[in-house]
Amino acid sequence: MSADIDKTDGPEETPPPPAGPEAIRAIPVRHYGRYVAAVLAIGILGAIVYAFAQGKINWGAIPDYFFDDRILKGVGQTLLLTVISMVIGVAGGILLAVMRLSRNPVTSSIAWFYIWFFRGTPVLVQLFVWFNLGLVFEYINLGPIYKDYWSSFMTPFLTALLGLGLNEAAYMAEICRAGLLSVDEGQTEASHALGMSHSKTLRRIVIPQAMRVIVPPTGNEVINMLKTTSLVSAVQFYELFRYAQDIGQNSGAPVEMYFLAAAWYLVMTSVLSVGQYYLERYYARGSSRTLPATPFQKVKANMLSLGRPRGGASA
Repeated sequence: MSADIDKTDGPEETPPPPAGPEAIRAIPVRHYGRYVAAVLAIGILGAIVYAFAQGKINWGAIPDYFFDDRILKGVGQTLLLTVISMVIGVAGGILLAVMRLSRNPVTSSIAWFYIWFFRGTPVLVQLFVWFNLGLVFEYINLGPIYKDYWSSFMTPFLTALLGLGLNEAAYMAEICRAGLLSVDEGQTEASHALGMSHSKTLRRIVIPQAMRVIVPPTGNEVINMLKTTSLVSAVQFYELFRYAQDIGQNSGAPVEMYFLAAAWYLVMTSVLSVGQYYLERYYARGSSRTLPATPFQKVKANMLSLGRPRGGASA
């Protein structure tokens, strides 16, 4: 009886794996239009800088007066007027937004008329109207509290506050209304079901969630208010622009002082823009799991990535 020969004594030979496709080397498409546009932009920028450098402007006068006492006082007055006007605008805007959303037709109509009037007339016109209301109200009488002529009561500072703050309230009302409407109605219904009053629901539930929508445009309004304060020089209130005008007339360098005022406005708006960025980031915590990196974190990450080897994992 013949024995079968076992041919499976040795290890099985596995066929070599099939060769994979070659790695595709992606070659980026060249966008020559971008290079042309960049060259044109740099050329136009260089031409503008050259024109200003060759102009009859005494650039040395700007650093001489940049930290002048009058300029610094004007900066302080501008910031003070901006803060107080925005407080009036935000408080009035919240009140008007609640009135506009009210089911009471009287309060809703009053809020609508206020917003329509103050948004439809220029700020400069409103400033002059407040300043000259003495033609209508000869004196203001608050009984035993206060009584005086309108011309003495309506100072340039008060005129500036009323003109800027009440006008800002109309814009903030629409911003606040949009933020309140962005909160789901189920939140309000659930809070009412728990026995919370309407005012408490607004304070504890609706307004904190609406802040994510309200903060970004409010930051823009603050920056815009800072620049709009230059209009109050027309009603004899001294702020940055009015002090710069006076210095320019007395020193014989009016245009240079305009550039100085513009530089200070740029400094202040830049600082406010940084504050707005971090405030928006703070209120975005409840809407996104991962917050966007701050500018400092981006710079730090880029600096750390410079020391890492490219391609492949480090040993």
